[in-house]
Amino acid sequence: MKLPRRKFLHLAAGAAALPTAARIARAQAYPVRPVRIIVGFVAGNSPDILARVLGQWLSERLGQPFIIENRAGAGTNIATEAVVKSPPDGYTLLMVTPPNAINATLYDKLNFNFIRDIAPVASISREPNVVVVNPSLPPKTIVEFIAYAKARPGQLSYASAGNGGSSHVSVELFKAMTGVDLVHVPYRGGGPALADVISGQVQLYVPTATTSIEHIRTGKVRALAVTTAARSVALPDIPTVSESVPGYEASTFFGIGAPRSTPGEIVDKLNREINAALADPQVKARITDAGGTLLPGSPAEFSKLVADETEKWAKVVKFSGAKPD
Repeated sequence: MKLPRRKFLHLAAGAAALPTAARIARAQAYPVRPVRIIVGFVAGNSPDILARVLGQWLSERLGQPFIIENRAGAGTNIATEAVVKSPPDGYTLLMVTPPNAINATLYDKLNFNFIRDIAPVASISREPNVVVVNPSLPPKTIVEFIAYAKARPGQLSYASAGNGGSSHVSVELFKAMTGVDLVHVPYRGGGPALADVISGQVQLYVPTATTSIEHIRTGKVRALAVTTAARSVALPDIPTVSESVPGYEASTFFGIGAPRSTPGEIVDKLNREINAALADPQVKARITDAGGTLLPGSPAEFSKLVADETEKWAKVVKFSGAKPD
């Protein structure tokens, strides 16, 4: 049977619209089952805390559990590889952190290419690191610390939460820009590193604001400076490193990624919902009270942030000669 031309064109147009309609329906329905957010750190660290705040909000908003799954190890590479190998359906997400940018240069061989294999979904926040010292150390400012360290080359030590982490490369950037000679003492995690600064076993550490702010407020450590370009709202009286070392900037960024081929409609929906979470007064307060700065934006903007951080820290890793544990 031969169809009239007008009816044929109408049916053809309807058929062409079916894939788009299916994609829209899929995005509107998502999620229909629990979603996992994989965090490459143990429970209690800044990314874990932030993931749980965000996950709770998304669970209440979207009607499905957003479950936080901690897969620590290999500098977040275990968590990242688990997400890379997961089905690209929006049900396995990754908490993206600075090691994802640093590891591209730190590790000679990875089973994935982060920029190629992880789709950027949404940035969440930036958080300052804080240069803290044992209170018994004489310097009370960054300028005084630089002078003190230069008078004692190789005699002062600094802790990190592990080779190649943010607390490590932040100090290596500082060394490169000031010429101080400090001895690196890597720990397996931020808790032991901070404990040994408090006890005086090592002199300096650059943890996140979230993990150090209460110790600063109670006087267990002395804060010399924050590492972001602008002062922290949570620590307004603490100067930035860049006020004494122009051009210095280092911070911890957080965001959400997904396997590369995750449908764009699902990525866009997650992006909208995460940006809505960042506009929620309670979520906003939880982040800013811990010293974070909100980073709402598009997937493309988050992609640029990750690319810029990868390029920046590649230079620092090469300068320092850092190698993974």
